Amino acid sequence: MNFRAVGTIYHFEMARAWRTLLQSLVSPVISTSLYFVVFGAAIGSRIQEVEGVSYGAFIVPGLIMLMLLTQSVSNASFGIFFPKFTGTIYEVLSAPVSYVEIVLGYVGAAATKSLILGAIILVTASFFVPLRIDHPAWMLLFLVLTALTFSLLGFIIGIWAEGFEKLQLVPLLIITPLTFLGGSFYSIDMLPPAWQTVTLLNPVVYLVSGFRWSFYGISDVSLGASLLMILVFLSLSLALVAWIFKTGYNIKP
Repeated sequence: MNFRAVGTIYHFEMARAWRTLLQSLVSPVISTSLYFVVFGAAIGSRIQEVEGVSYGAFIVPGLIMLMLLTQSVSNASFGIFFPKFTGTIYEVLSAPVSYVEIVLGYVGAAATKSLILGAIILVTASFFVPLRIDHPAWMLLFLVLTALTFSLLGFIIGIWAEGFEKLQLVPLLIITPLTFLGGSFYSIDMLPPAWQTVTLLNPVVYLVSGFRWSFYGISDVSLGASLLMILVFLSLSLALVAWIFKTGYNIKP
């Protein structure tokens, strides 16, 4: 394993985040604050508690998961798309660096940025609502697995995309809607039975539910189902990345 190569790619991607600090960190914090103002004030005044947890505190895990999913995909997709767009990716591919090391560098940096963002949102949320974390180890596990999985998904999207329009297509039309409809801001038990069945087809439900369980010990689905879903996502993403490098799909002329 060429750790120097991995570290070089990783530090380069992290340096880009610090150069765009306002966009990378400050903007999501402002967005989080607005979510609490809108959802906490407008909806929280009508929904006092959900399963024994105040509504403001109930939406925190969903809000963190929303930001984590979208930012992981965005960071990783742009990180690999831009060198592909400018042609500098061929310098990386021609260097004595394995595909595993390339993925570790880009995906590791994207996941790190997402985890930092998740921690910042968690701290920001603590100023608005009282929080508790019943299972901190499980919370960290879900955070890390989710960040890695969706950073891999973003890496795949960055390879697949042939323009900036395609780069935003999946996050805007698939990831964000699935997250909003995945119980981020409500419990699926509040839905009619027929809609509960439909909602369970949304894979994001399992991620949000497992993450919320790590905070308050409440969930819409079992912990085992949540963990299984994220592991399936991770396995599929790894398999697809391996196929991309094996075939040279969209990265080799």
